[in-house]
Parts: sequence; C-alpha cells; structure tokens
Amino acid sequence: MFDAFGHLVVAAGADDPGRESECFADDVIVDFPSVAPAVDRMRRAFLIDERGEALPADVRISPREARHGALVPVHVPVRATCPECGGRGETWAEVCTRCQGTGHELRQQRLRVSVPPGVSDGSRFSLTVAPRHNLPTRIELHVRVA
Repeated sequence: MFDAFGHLVVAAGADDPGRESECFADDVIVDFPSVAPAVDRMRRAFLIDERGEALPADVRISPREARHGALVPVHVPVRATCPECGGRGETWAEVCTRCQGTGHELRQQRLRVSVPPGVSDGSRFSLTVAPRHNLPTRIELHVRVA
C-alpha cells in the first residue's frame, strides 16, 4: 500500500516479527546503495532485543555479606559505540580494525549492586545496563561466596 506521497506503507503485526524491516522502507538505499549495510546496522540497533545474549560478570562476596546482604562494587562489560568508526563498522571502504566491523566494542563499567540477604554461592541475577548514549547491555551476574 502507498500513502498520498507515494511512499510504501506496511503494517507489521506482532505475529510476524520478520516484517519489521519492511516498515522502514525509504529512499536512502535506492539513492545511495553503498550505505545499505550502515542503515541495516542502525535498524538493528533501534530494534535491539534486550532479551538477547547476556554478557557474564562475577561478583565476589564474603559469607557474612551473603547472610546479611550488601552493596558491592562490580565491573561489568557494556557495549559502547566504537570511537574509531563512530558505530559504522567501517572507515571509508575498509572494515574498521578496532571493532572488526561490528560498530561497537566492550568496555568495563563500574556499578554498585545490591546483593539481597540470604543469597547463596552460584546464584545468578540478570540486569540490563543502559549507559548514556550507548546500547543497552544485558548482564548475567554470577554470585561467588568466598
């Protein structure tokens, strides 16, 4: 279906997740085919599924902290836009060597996590870290009682 301006209009239903890219029909790819890969990466970034692959991180606490609970510092990996290519995954016609064409890199972020009382060794918690100006990153936090 086309709108009054001649643009393709597609309604994607929740029952058909493969059609979301059709909702973003635009003239950029037609007029500038060389930017197609960059446009696809941008679409994926905006449609990111936070339930995707979680990055692992460990938090080490004492037996006393496990019994009573604690607020502990932890370093977790987060996805950040590659400063070399600005998230494009390429520099001119070359694949970006710093991020290997992904457009992002992993950086360590320091957080303070509240561990509840009564936690046991091997417990796992899932959280999402959304640093300012970067993609949300899902973290699976493993508790180690030492």
